[in-house]
Amino acid sequence: CPDPSSLKSANGTRICAQFYSQDSAYYEQCCAGDVLVVVPGADVPYMPHSWAARASSLVVGTRCELQVWSQAGKRGHKKKFSA
Repeated sequence: CPDPSSLKSANGTRICAQFYSQDSAYYEQCCAGDVLVVVPGADVPYMPHSWAARASSLVVGTRCELQVWSQAGKRGHKKKFSA
């Protein structure tokens, strides 16, 4: 998985988090497959439909905090992730 401090887009702008669609029991094979990028300040109450139950790995960038809910529309149990 990428180092949290290295999360940047192709043009060099900061990324706060990246979800990955594939995971592995072996660390060097984690963070593979499709990538869903979360930019700083994003407020997304619903996961994109194509990502429903797909995220298996997550990296949160430094100086960022990602808050997720167990149900759509910011309902249910919530959990915070950081680098």
